Amino acid sequence: MLDMAECEGVVDIYNCVKTLCSQRINMIQTEEQYVFIHDAILEACLCGETAIPVSDFALTYKDILRVDTQSNTSQLREEFQTLNSVTPHLDVEECSVSLLPRNREKNRSMDVLPPDRALAFLVTTDVDGGDYINAALMDSFLRPATFVVTPHPLPNTTADFWRLVFDYGCTSIVMLNQINQSNSAWLTLNLRRMPCLQYWPETGMQQFGPMTVELLSRSTDDDVITRLFRVNNITRLQEGNLVVRHFQFLRWSAYRDIPDSKKAFLTLLAQVQKWQRECGDGRIVVHCLNGGGRSGTFCACTMIMEMIRHHSMVDVFYAVKTLRNSKSNMVETLVKTYFTNHYYTTL
Repeated sequence: MLDMAECEGVVDIYNCVKTLCSQRINMIQTEEQYVFIHDAILEACLCGETAIPVSDFALTYKDILRVDTQSNTSQLREEFQTLNSVTPHLDVEECSVSLLPRNREKNRSMDVLPPDRALAFLVTTDVDGGDYINAALMDSFLRPATFVVTPHPLPNTTADFWRLVFDYGCTSIVMLNQINQSNSAWLTLNLRRMPCLQYWPETGMQQFGPMTVELLSRSTDDDVITRLFRVNNITRLQEGNLVVRHFQFLRWSAYRDIPDSKKAFLTLLAQVQKWQRECGDGRIVVHCLNGGGRSGTFCACTMIMEMIRHHSMVDVFYAVKTLRNSKSNMVETLVKTYFTNHYYTTL
């Protein structure tokens, strides 16, 4: 179909599949596969080639920012609109676990929920906790399920949060919202009126359900507060402890779509990457108020850094599209897309 689209400007999926099935009867066995073919061809026809060599990126970025006087739009804006058009829109049935009555109070927002296929189910048993937490597993450019994206813990999900960290071997926690941040700025997203409370001990050890969390060290600068924790599961002591570094990013104001400083954000990314290399590349928990735009921006930038290191390419569209396949509110606004692109002109 891709060859036909390129050579003839049309596609004929029905007859292509019919021909394949006449040659081998079990080709394309399910309706889901047939729908997927349509989705994949549509995406290829709409999106085209979005990867840019690093050596060309600065100039190309200037070009795609340029506003056409006749259409009053830019290539980057059109690309973002295309991204929205190919972002999967989840049906209620695809979020059935999040919508179970027993799980509703564990969601900070009911507007954007993780689909069942991406959920990170909890393994550690807890009398009150169950196995659900509002958290989605997401791929990086190089590895599957590298990121665990979740909203800031609620008071009734703090123990679940630490269970999540331990169960999935997460060696980094990246916090992109502020403590006691109000939900008022996001009322249109139907976020529950619940402030973001501290979920870690500032000194010594504290128990959260079946988990104990001990502060080992703390350092701070103008941009990031870094803490080192030792996490133990008292129901699975034979598995040993998990050492986790917590990065609390300070330079993202509550009412801004993008970080206050690109330099500070660069520093955060570099610190997390350095720690991940030192500790053997465990998973990374990323959270913001709603587990969406800010978290998506961090994950997308991390993915693109991997692209640059291994292939000398930048593909912001691919990074965001990949994340949105798991959770549709990742990188919600065009402003965040501008930031993600502009960030790489500084490298």
